[in-house]
Amino acid sequence: MTAFVILPGIDGSDGVHWQTRWEQAWGDRAVRIVPSSWSEPELDDWVAATQRAYDDARGRDDDVVLVAHSLGCWTAAAWLAAGGSATAALLVAPPDTQHPTFPDRARTFQAVPTQPLPCPSLLVASTDDPYCTAARATTFADAWKADCHLVDNAGHLNSATNLADWPLGRDLLNGLLANAPT
Repeated sequence: MTAFVILPGIDGSDGVHWQTRWEQAWGDRAVRIVPSSWSEPELDDWVAATQRAYDDARGRDDDVVLVAHSLGCWTAAAWLAAGGSATAALLVAPPDTQHPTFPDRARTFQAVPTQPLPCPSLLVASTDDPYCTAARATTFADAWKADCHLVDNAGHLNSATNLADWPLGRDLLNGLLANAPT
């Protein structure tokens, strides 16, 4: 039984967000990071929260998968770059930290390196995400050595785009896990 670490973006994932729905479905196999602040994110704090969540998840199973959305993608990348280890990482809708829409309150995330990740990874992005172009998302996937899947016209792939349980995302995650070493 795989354990999952849930890494939401700024302000967390609300009750109708696909991440929250998956977390609820996974029950005690899922652990959400708990940073000091969801609305005033600090990279070091979010990375420390990821380590705590990983340690908790690792106590539940040896296979731990990161499930990140938006700013959570950069948190996952920073945690992995600092020596973190995961079975796999699903990175959904990473925002472009250099885009004019990137929030100043998250500026500590702008220095996260885009270097190869040490685990099988899949980046999922939308062709019309207001926070990151498809071309930039592909650039991030290339730098992270992650597979890339572009979804047509799905916005920021969050609750605002009404994905509900997001079955396509579950299929993509299952495909990632089927190819990940255990």
